[in-house]
Amino acid sequence: MASTAGEPRLVAELRAGRPQLVLGVRISRSTDVVRIAKSTGHHGIMIDLEHSTMSIDTAATLCATADDLGLTAFARVPENDYGVIGRLLDGGAHGIVVPRVETAAQAELLAGACRFPPRGHRSQTAQLPQLGMVPTRSIELAPVVDRGTIVKVLLESPRGIENAAAIAAVDGIDIVGIGANDLTAELGIPGRYDDPRVKGAAREVASAVASTGKLGMIGGISDTRVLAEYLDMGFAPFLLTGTDSDLLFEGAKTRVERWLGWYDSMSQEA
Repeated sequence: MASTAGEPRLVAELRAGRPQLVLGVRISRSTDVVRIAKSTGHHGIMIDLEHSTMSIDTAATLCATADDLGLTAFARVPENDYGVIGRLLDGGAHGIVVPRVETAAQAELLAGACRFPPRGHRSQTAQLPQLGMVPTRSIELAPVVDRGTIVKVLLESPRGIENAAAIAAVDGIDIVGIGANDLTAELGIPGRYDDPRVKGAAREVASAVASTGKLGMIGGISDTRVLAEYLDMGFAPFLLTGTDSDLLFEGAKTRVERWLGWYDSMSQEA
């Protein structure tokens, strides 16, 4: 597993202020996308099960491949579902991301699904891809896997922001993130990431997270000037470089412009 003696490697790197680059996976079903992530210098992948039709089986295959390549594999689930979360973790995911968390009780349910007893209620298993499928006794497996598992909540509504301190204080939660796209939409100002209301919410979350020793993060902002302001508030440099769908679109569009430009210039010379 991609972890140090005390906590997951990606978390340790973020604590040290070193940026962690993560590739979003939404439309790809081949493990080659994980190899591309590795070859291009990414530190992890974020499998988006909230906004895609990808199966758990496919997601698990991508996660296990990431583990083999030394990348951290996150799976963002559609909802706080104990069964789905357990299957993804058993299938090879290192981290679980749950959207729209609004209360400490919801955060406790999530932490309980991700952590083995006594910290949580994750079902016991003897073989995991993260441990090479070597049959391992629960007394040995549980503490190792718990240390390597990253649990992240997304606050995407005013109610979630209001309860940020209580959510961040929940044992078993590692990262408290703000989903900027959904938050701005909920506030009636979609896409206005530099609005004072968003900045105020971010400061509130940053303060709440800092008091617990957890990591704070903000996502959904591609404008680096605006993002820099939020990182200055204390949010960790967890950087989603893009999703496979938007990267494919941008690449295809660039190629079309390149080839049309070449053909037009050739025609003019003729």
